[in-house]
Amino acid sequence: MSGDAGTSGGDFGDDLGVLTGLRSGKRSFYPEYVRSAERLECAVQALDRISRALVRTVEGPRTLVEAVVRAAAEHLQADRLLVGIADGALRAARPRFLLLHRGELVDDEDHLPPEAREQLDVIRTRPWEIELAPDGPGWVRAPMTLDDEPVGGIVGWPGDVQVADTDLAIMRVLANQAAVAVHNSFLFHAAAQLRGRTEQLSEAAAQQARDLAARNAELQETQRRLVEAMQRQALDDERHRIARELHDTVTQYVLSAGMTVEVCRSELAEMGPEAEQVAEKLAPAKGLTQQAVERLRAAIYALHHGAEEPPGSLPVLLKQLSTVHLSSELKVEVRVAGSPAPLRPEDESSILRLTGEALFNVVSHAGASRAVVQLVYQQQQLRLTISDDGTGDPAQLRRSLKLSSATDLAGRHRGLANMAARAQELGGTLGIRRSRMGGVALQLRVPLSSTHEVMP
Repeated sequence: MSGDAGTSGGDFGDDLGVLTGLRSGKRSFYPEYVRSAERLECAVQALDRISRALVRTVEGPRTLVEAVVRAAAEHLQADRLLVGIADGALRAARPRFLLLHRGELVDDEDHLPPEAREQLDVIRTRPWEIELAPDGPGWVRAPMTLDDEPVGGIVGWPGDVQVADTDLAIMRVLANQAAVAVHNSFLFHAAAQLRGRTEQLSEAAAQQARDLAARNAELQETQRRLVEAMQRQALDDERHRIARELHDTVTQYVLSAGMTVEVCRSELAEMGPEAEQVAEKLAPAKGLTQQAVERLRAAIYALHHGAEEPPGSLPVLLKQLSTVHLSSELKVEVRVAGSPAPLRPEDESSILRLTGEALFNVVSHAGASRAVVQLVYQQQQLRLTISDDGTGDPAQLRRSLKLSSATDLAGRHRGLANMAARAQELGGTLGIRRSRMGGVALQLRVPLSSTHEVMP
């Protein structure tokens, strides 16, 4: 190729000179061309290292920075190379700097050599100065930019190796790509953490939804039970109201009717044979009123004890029974002593009926304000005492009880006879004496052995 051809090449020669750093007219063209080819091959190898470093962003920012440091150091053949990020830039990037010193990586500022510390101070505080003074005594610098803003830099100590413009260009490419990769790596890991956090929040929300559904189901069940309890309470209140109404009015009217019939019979018996026949016709009316009272008392007891209620023990049943005959004027107290012994259901029923009859008589006839039901379990017998503070006369009641076997009686005298009959059926005895409270004390004694022998 002639000199004219070389000069007439115009732009082509200039471009070749830029690419190779050579002029075709020089006699040293070939040796410099060889060196340029070697430098170009180094540049290609460096770019290959850059590409291999950049694809490691998924491993995290530190792995990427380490790969960049080693690629830059290998390209410059430097035994020391520093990569740093400016203060305030890429705030989440870690590490903020990394020094490769004789094959070892250093990220502790206390272990930095003085010259590396000086360069790190420039990178951190004055990153715009990196490009202004690219060369120095034994070191070379290249800026790290992101969106045309300096965010850090690379400083290498190549030693005796001559650094060309292509080497600086490769350093700038490496630094800039490292900045982008570090930033993207941070975004990648931030997105991964956000996905993990989102999954945790989603699972937590799902668990809260399940817990809320369970709480809602429990609340609905509780509400259902509350409604049922309120309904049962309303029914119980109505049953108790009806029972009190029957006890305080209807039963009293029926008893009064029976007593009136008995008085009329007595008066008719004294008026002659014809009147006596009328009196005999009234005899069934007396029995009917007595049966009506018994039925009313059974209904009152049933109303106070619903079918869904458990039967309970005798002490519990006595406490429940005491409320049946309560009125505003009478206070009933139930006392239990000893260890309760099991009884046959029919025996408990007889004892309950006897107690109910006694309390009914206290309410109707004794004029008492207080009554005590005392149940005592002894080794061989059960003792039940119903005491009151009324105006009853024990001696008169005992005489009436003796006459009851020979004469038809009504009112509380008939009740005494019924209680004595129940005591006899239980194999026990019924006593009448003066109460310590001032009124009458009815005492039932039942041997426990007789009840235990027939227990299943």
